Amino acid sequence: MKATTECFAVIFTSTRTEGDNGYAAAAERMGELVREQPGFLGVDSIRGEDGVGITVSYWQSEAAILAWRQHPEHRLIQARGREIWYSAFHTRVCKVEREYRFGQ
Repeated sequence: MKATTECFAVIFTSTRTEGDNGYAAAAERMGELVREQPGFLGVDSIRGEDGVGITVSYWQSEAAILAWRQHPEHRLIQARGREIWYSAFHTRVCKVEREYRFGQ
């Protein structure tokens, strides 16, 4: 994430279903597409061997988040996620008021 004092974070916590079923290719495409979105600042993501993952994306504004949420290609992938790739997920939108760093 780029250094900033205030931004918004979307925290997406999910549990994957068994098998890839096209997930890796879709995730790669979403990674490419989101980087093109106005207001996108960066992303952190991790997934455990148990299938539980957390992805945090950072945005300049709530309007940018809503635009990404409504992006037509992203909407298709969201639907596939509900149908195929996730057994559960939870999304939270938070305002980041400050951040602290150590190292890099």
